[in-house]
Amino acid sequence: MPGGRLTHEERQRVAAGLAAGHSYAEIARRLERPGSTISREVARNGGARGYRANQAQQATKWRARRRKPHPATPPAADPGGRDPLVQRSFEHRFAEMMTQTGVPAMMAKVLVCLFTSDTGSITAPELVARLQVSPASISKAIGWLEQRGLVGRERDGRRQRYLINDDTWYHAWQTSVQSMAMWADLTRQGADLFGSTTPAGARLRATSRFFHHLGHDMTQAAEHWRQTLSTSP
Repeated sequence: MPGGRLTHEERQRVAAGLAAGHSYAEIARRLERPGSTISREVARNGGARGYRANQAQQATKWRARRRKPHPATPPAADPGGRDPLVQRSFEHRFAEMMTQTGVPAMMAKVLVCLFTSDTGSITAPELVARLQVSPASISKAIGWLEQRGLVGRERDGRRQRYLINDDTWYHAWQTSVQSMAMWADLTRQGADLFGSTTPAGARLRATSRFFHHLGHDMTQAAEHWRQTLSTSP
């Protein structure tokens, strides 16, 4: 079926052909497929060196699942009495605001799911079902958010549950302070290397001082915030 989707067996033959050093045209001829079909298949699944038949097959299933239209059923009623449509609109605006301030789109969507969850926690399968994306997309988003101190994780039986709490922004702020310290330290080393009398050295020295003072001010602000909330009723 020249115009149909590649089967798993055909993908295995594509992988074998690439491993043997065959050209796209040769692989296409052996499979009796158009050359463009093979080139697109390989390009969207890791390229000639990274192509794996099993991964390509799974990725195709995920793409087909995302393209499949879902029945237009109304959102389930919220136990807290909130209007689901109004809540969904807010979540959309919340995620858009995050992307406008520098948070990648998928990371913003995951963060919004955590923010708007009454428990402040959610599992990877729940995120996959809610956002209609692949587990790999969720894993990448969680890794990015964890690196910045925005989410944590805990064991929930066999699963891992991702969570956000009231100290999230304090920890994220502390992560930013550490970044400021790295900038200050390395640019100071650069200033010493180039010499403060050179334009490059002076620029690096000014940058180091900026990040040093910024980090100091951020640390004081974070501690003030933590102490204020800890004494609040």
